[in-house]
Amino acid sequence: MSELAPPARVGRKTTIWATMSLTRQFVLTGGVIMLVAMLAAGLFIAEIASRTTIENTASSTALLMDSFVSPLAHALATEDILPPEERDELNELLNADHFKQRFPYLEIWKEGGLVAYSTTENLIGRRFTPPDGLIVALRGEISAQYANLDAREHLDRGIDTKYLEIYVPVREHYSGRVIAVAEIHESTQQLEHELWWLRFKTWLAVAGATSIIMIGLFGIVYRGNQLILSQQHQLRGRLIEIEQASQHNRLLKERSQRASGRVAELTENYLRRIGADLHDGPAQLIGFAALSVEHVRRARTNAQREEELASLEAALSDALRDIRTTSKGLMLPEIEDLPLAAVVKQVVTNHERRTGTKVTVHCDEISHPLTHAIKICVYRVLQEGLNNAFRHAGGNGQRVTCKLEDSVLSVVVQDEGGDGPIELANPDSGLGLVGLRDRVESLGGIFRVTHLTDGGTTVEMSVVIADEEQDG
Repeated sequence: MSELAPPARVGRKTTIWATMSLTRQFVLTGGVIMLVAMLAAGLFIAEIASRTTIENTASSTALLMDSFVSPLAHALATEDILPPEERDELNELLNADHFKQRFPYLEIWKEGGLVAYSTTENLIGRRFTPPDGLIVALRGEISAQYANLDAREHLDRGIDTKYLEIYVPVREHYSGRVIAVAEIHESTQQLEHELWWLRFKTWLAVAGATSIIMIGLFGIVYRGNQLILSQQHQLRGRLIEIEQASQHNRLLKERSQRASGRVAELTENYLRRIGADLHDGPAQLIGFAALSVEHVRRARTNAQREEELASLEAALSDALRDIRTTSKGLMLPEIEDLPLAAVVKQVVTNHERRTGTKVTVHCDEISHPLTHAIKICVYRVLQEGLNNAFRHAGGNGQRVTCKLEDSVLSVVVQDEGGDGPIELANPDSGLGLVGLRDRVESLGGIFRVTHLTDGGTTVEMSVVIADEEQDG
C-alpha cells in the first residue's frame, strides 16, 4: 500500500494544477523562473560591478602611489633594501594623518618575497611567502585583493582588520623594467560603503526590470486567459443552446410523427364516413333510380310513364344534391396563388355570408410567400374556429388576428362567448379541433384552445416559416 501512496499524491497535485487558471499557472511557473533569473542576473551583475569598482579603485590608488614611491625607490634597481634617506622620506610622507588614515600600511617587495621597505620596521629585510598579488605585479600588472589575515607578515604585525591590498609595479626610469612591487593597504570603509550602494542600486535595477517584464507578461497572459474564459463561456452557452434546440427538435419530431399518424387515422376515418355517406345516400338514390328506369320501360300508359319519370327525376335530384353537399365540404377554393390576407378575407367573407354575422379582422401585411400546406392549414383553422364561434357563441365578438414575428406565423380566432343557435344552416363538414391540432403539429407548429374567464374562447395556431419559404 505504501508504494501506491506517491502516485496518489502526484495525481492530487496534477488535479490541483489542472484546475488552476492560466494566470495562476503563469504566476507560479513564471514567478519562479523570473525569480531565479533575477537572482542569477543580480549576482552576476553585482559581482562584475563590484570587481570593476575595486579595479578602478586600485588603478587610481596605483597612480597615486606611483607618483611618489617610484622616485624614491629607484635605488632598488641595485639595492635589496631601500637606503635610509629614501626610507626617511617615505616615512615622513606616509605618517601624515590624512594619508595614514586611508593607507595605514605600505610595503615594497623585491622578487623572492624580500621586504625592501615597510612602515613596520621589524619586517624590513625579512623574506615571506610571496603573495599572489606580488607574483602578478612582478609581471607588470596592477593587482588588488582583500588582505589574507592568515599570512605570516600580517600575523607578525597583529593585523585583524580587513584591508584592500593593492600591488603596484615599481619600474626603473630608463629601462622600464620592474625592479620592485609596492603593496599599499587601503582602508575598505569607504569602499565597502560604495560597494553597498552599488550592489543596492544593481539589485534595485534588476528587480525593477524583472518586475516590469513580469507585469508585462502577466498582462498579456491575463488578457489571453480572460479571452479564453470568455470564449469557453460562450461555447458552453452555445452547447447548452444546441442541446436545448436538439431536445426541442426531438420533441417536435416526435409530436410531428404522432400528429402525422393521427392525421392518417383521421383521414382514413373521414374517408370511411364519406364512403358511408355516399353509399347510404346518393348510391341508394341512384340505385332506386336504376330500378325506376325499368318501371318506365314497363309503363303501359303515358300517365304511368310520367309518374315513373317524375319519381326517377326526384331520386336523381336528391342524389345530385347529396353529392354536391358532400363535395362542398371536401373541396377548397383556389388559394395556392393567393397571399395570406386574401385567404383570410375569403374565409371570413364566406362565413359572414353564410351566417349573417360580423367578423373583425386584424391581419398584418405579410409579403413572404407561404407553402400551400400552411395556407390550407390556416384556411381550415379559420373555418373551424369561426364555425365554433358561431355555433357556441352565436358569432358574438368574432375576431381574427394574424401576424408574422421572428419567422413565426400566428393566427388567432377569438369570440366573446354567448349562446349560439342549436343548428347551423348548411354547416361545413370538418375534422374538428382534434384534427386541426394534428394538422398543425404535423407542420411542426403549436395549436392551442383557451377558454377565457369571461366565457370567450381563443383558438390559436403558430408555425415557424422556414427561410426558403421567406425567401420565396
